[in-house]
Amino acid sequence: MANLSSFIKYHRKKQGITQKELASKAGVGIRFIREMEQGKQTLQLDKVNQVLSLFGFGIAPCKLQMDAYDIFWNYFNKAVKITLTNKVVKYGIIIKEIIDTKENKITAWQFVPNNNAIKYQQKPNVKLTETILHSNIQYIEEQ
Repeated sequence: MANLSSFIKYHRKKQGITQKELASKAGVGIRFIREMEQGKQTLQLDKVNQVLSLFGFGIAPCKLQMDAYDIFWNYFNKAVKITLTNKVVKYGIIIKEIIDTKENKITAWQFVPNNNAIKYQQKPNVKLTETILHSNIQYIEEQ
């Protein structure tokens, strides 16, 4: 449920609404929203879908991969080690999420490799960054 809780919290904050406002708009109780955002393991699917529908989503089976919203909340602007699906390892800092506006989801990350970090800190320049597709991330951890 960590994926769901991170997802809901991310989209709620992105829209600038409180838990109480989200509960009201979705037609569920504030306690339900709190439990969702805290990662409660057992939730009523119909209510989950009510909340998700406000963001243009619903519950569906999907291939398991790293949770983009977990990365956003736990590894954003921190020194990280990223292992890609092709086994390449990258060290650096994730500085921005890249969102597919059609699907309204994080599809990639703007990343500053360690060897460019000092230059980027002195003078931010997109040429010092690289884009990492979210689907290519196999594992991530703090350095």
